[in-house]
Amino acid sequence: MKENKIAIIKNGKVDNIIVADIDFGEKLGYEKVIDVTDIEVGIGYIYNVDSTFSHPDTLLTPEEILAKKVIEEKEWRDSELSKTDWIVPTIDHPKHSAYLVYRQELRDYPSKEDFPNSERPQIDG
Repeated sequence: MKENKIAIIKNGKVDNIIVADIDFGEKLGYEKVIDVTDIEVGIGYIYNVDSTFSHPDTLLTPEEILAKKVIEEKEWRDSELSKTDWIVPTIDHPKHSAYLVYRQELRDYPSKEDFPNSERPQIDG
């Protein structure tokens, strides 16, 4: 048997998706409850006046999309630096110098001319 999924709408956005039927959702007193059993929708999606859903990114301006990508790329870079912190004091590691070059490339990555659309640095070797 197929589970019923309902979207809880707050301020025009999908706030939550739960497994329940519409009657249950309406009894909880939410602003709007929509059956999304057969609809691909996620938390944060926009609920439109024509009862359709839009992915939040489709409503962003090109500047907002670029700003979002800058943040995502810097978060990736920071994560890579954190994951390779262990190599700095491990000077006898066979790839020590390659990791140090990689870490410098990570630090330089945001200053590349075509950042955030440039290729991500990769560890050699």
